[in-house]
Amino acid sequence: MKKAYVFPGQGSQFVGMGKDLYEQHDEAKKLFDKANEILGFNITEIMFNGTDEELKQTKVTQPAIFLHSVAQAAVAAEFQPDMVAGHSLGEFSALVASKVLSFEDGLRLVSKRALAMQAACEANPSTMAAILGLEDEKVEEVCASIDEVVVAANYNCPGQLVISGSNKGIEIACEKMKEAGAKRALPLPVGGAFHSPLMKPAEEELAQAIEETTFSQGICPIYQNVDAQPHTDPKEIKENLIKQLTAPVRWTQSVQQMVADGATHFVECGPGKVLQGLVKKIERTAEVSSIA
Repeated sequence: MKKAYVFPGQGSQFVGMGKDLYEQHDEAKKLFDKANEILGFNITEIMFNGTDEELKQTKVTQPAIFLHSVAQAAVAAEFQPDMVAGHSLGEFSALVASKVLSFEDGLRLVSKRALAMQAACEANPSTMAAILGLEDEKVEEVCASIDEVVVAANYNCPGQLVISGSNKGIEIACEKMKEAGAKRALPLPVGGAFHSPLMKPAEEELAQAIEETTFSQGICPIYQNVDAQPHTDPKEIKENLIKQLTAPVRWTQSVQQMVADGATHFVECGPGKVLQGLVKKIERTAEVSSIA
C-alpha cells in the first residue's frame, strides 16, 4: 500500500487559488509573502484577485501553480510520500515537497524557466495540439512523416497525446492525424511548442541555473518526466531536469511505473483535479484523491 503524491503543471490555475491556504495557515502565509519578495511582484494579489488573462501569462502561471502546490504540501496534515512525480512544471513542486530543493531555490528556478520559455516562444512562434483517440505509436509515426518540427510532447494517458512544434507543422499534423483515425486533433491555446526541440534556447538558459543550484538527497524517489524512472541521486535528478524542456513528458509511463513499484493511492497536490483523471485512465484500480 504505497502512496504517491503527484503535482500538476500549467493549465490547472484558477483565480482565487491559494487564498484559503493563505488565510488559514501561518506557514502558507510565510511562503506566499516570501514569494512576492523573491519574484519582485505581487503574485499573491494576481492569484487571489486577478483576472484569468493576468493569471494566464507564463511568468505568472508557473510560479503560481508551484506556490499553491508547495504550500499545500507544507501544511498537509499528513505528507508522507513513498514516491512523488510532477507533470512538467509540477516536477519542480515535487522536488521541493520531497526536500530535494529548498523553496527559495525552487521558486527562482521556476521563475527563470517561465521567463526563458516565454522568450523562446516569442523568438520562434510555435504551438501544441491535443490528439485524442489514436495510439501513441501512430501519433509518433505521423509526426515523423512531416517535414517540419513536430514531436510527441505529453503522453498524458492512453488515447490522449499532446504534440508540439512549428505552427505550420502542427497545422499539417492535425489534418494527418484525423486522416489516420484520430477522434479529434485540437490546437491548444498555449504560448509555444513546450517539450520540443524549439525550447532549446530556454533549456540552455535554465541549464546554467540548475547547475548552480544545490540539490539534496530527497525523502523519497521522484519519478521524472524524461525517463519515467525513480531517481534519488541529486546529480541524475539535475541532468533529467535540464533535459525536461526539450523532451516529452512521459506521464502515462511514469504512472505505470509507479503502479508497478507498488503505488496504490495517488494524491494530487496543487490546484485542480486534472492528474486524478489521468491516473484513473491509466490505471483503473488506483485510488485517487486531493491532498487533505
